[in-house]
Amino acid sequence: MDAGIRQLTPKQLRAAVANFLPKSGSEAERISTIEAGLRSLAGQSLRDAMAEWIVDEIVPVKRLVPEAYENWRAPVREAMIFVVAHLSPARLAPKVLEQLELPKRTSAEARLLRLIAKVPGLQKLGQVIARNQHLRPALRDALARLENGIRDVKAQEIREIIQRDLGERVKTYDVRVERKILSEASVSAVLRFTWRDPESGRRERGVFKVLKPHIPEYFAEDMDYLQGLAHHFADRHHTYGFPSHLIPDTFKKVRRLLRHEVNFRREQKTLLEAGDLYRNLRGVRVPRLIRPLCSSRITALTEERGIKVTNAAARLAVSQRRRVAEQLVEALVAFPLLSSREDVIFHGDPHAGNLLYDRKTGELTIIDWALRERLSREQRRHLAVLFAMVGLRDAVGTRNEVFALTQQKIRSSSARGRAIGDTVRHFLDELPATSWPSMVDVMRLLERLAMIGVRFPASLIMLSKVMFTLDGILGDIAGADNEMGAAIVRHMVKHWITDRKAFRSPLAVKDWVTLQCSSLLYTPRLWMRWERAILDRLLPDVAGLTPSA
Repeated sequence: MDAGIRQLTPKQLRAAVANFLPKSGSEAERISTIEAGLRSLAGQSLRDAMAEWIVDEIVPVKRLVPEAYENWRAPVREAMIFVVAHLSPARLAPKVLEQLELPKRTSAEARLLRLIAKVPGLQKLGQVIARNQHLRPALRDALARLENGIRDVKAQEIREIIQRDLGERVKTYDVRVERKILSEASVSAVLRFTWRDPESGRRERGVFKVLKPHIPEYFAEDMDYLQGLAHHFADRHHTYGFPSHLIPDTFKKVRRLLRHEVNFRREQKTLLEAGDLYRNLRGVRVPRLIRPLCSSRITALTEERGIKVTNAAARLAVSQRRRVAEQLVEALVAFPLLSSREDVIFHGDPHAGNLLYDRKTGELTIIDWALRERLSREQRRHLAVLFAMVGLRDAVGTRNEVFALTQQKIRSSSARGRAIGDTVRHFLDELPATSWPSMVDVMRLLERLAMIGVRFPASLIMLSKVMFTLDGILGDIAGADNEMGAAIVRHMVKHWITDRKAFRSPLAVKDWVTLQCSSLLYTPRLWMRWERAILDRLLPDVAGLTPSA
């Protein structure tokens, strides 16, 4: 039987499964039939065949992964097959039936969304991939729906969790929950409610963020296959020619992010810390935690005004859009990086759905703090110097700051040190000589270094993703005119003048001395670069001359 199943083509398998199902049975009976087949002696062969059918015919990788990323098609296909092969029969069976019953003309993107419904590990992976600006527009649009378009739980299920967890507190605080879900994410659903605040005696508006009921059941399985994928690709990295840690680290990252998202107590502590951090920054809000109505599965917050920042900005004049863009840079990058605190948190998932803008008040509200990271003062110091060194085109200074940010002892004469130095020089040579680089350029350098095997702390990796995500939002709001670096400098100058107690430059005295020395050589570096460019253009012509010419 195993051999027979393996010999079936994807189309033959689809036909065989369809013919195998009871024609007049209910949906539950048809799912049960498929599940029984997956649990049978030939179940693994059937599962493997179904996996290939899904990734080659139902959701073809060639259609999902653009040609520009052709070298990623094989590992993506292998990862999809791995996941399908490791989902439990109870989870896989209804998905197989659903794919069979979808209209034949259903797009690959729509099929993919249905395939990863109630699979939080894949949903989170899809959200990470959706940040890539180079994906096909149809796929990006489909994956973007994962930010606020997931629909895989009923409102009644969420209301039951609220009632069960809060118990008598529902009556004590006179809690009244709306009947409809406001929004959904990969692991949670949000409902509006009102309650009576005992301190003010007034009814206040709030939102419950509630862990979906299927998450505890599926979470362990998702964590297992994500870990399995990390090990699988660590063993096979030579096959694809990528650095040994690149693909495994991606799955480890998604696994870590997913673990943080289901840790509601952690997010509640982060909200208190973020509220304290931003309380004096005008025009920026963080939802206030309603502590008496929280539990390990429920986070209760004040309801905030505003709509998705990209939607709000689309209705504003050009000058106003630029102000919103600068406000985003100030709140998400400049304010935490230039904070006077020794250890500071920053938002780790600033997609547009987590940024609400109120056009009437001009206030920006940052929501969903499940994903956050920390940067020490020393890390922020080296980031600031790195940014300046890249701008000054100082290859040695840039290389030394990279060494410092890796938090490893790397000698410039070692093989790794030479590889970093070469990568830095090539990168600086590629930068336009007539413009100052952006923060995103600096993050691109770190990303390029990661591709050759350089390891950075998790906080820097997340900061890099934050920068790229924010750069895409800024492009949507202000177009190509957005300038993150200039906005950071303006923030620094403004707060140095108006509020020196809340602001401290991350740079030490020795850093200022180093930068001043480097700046003295800035013009000679550019001059040498122009000379080299002229020689590169002339030498081929000179080499082509013959004595007779």
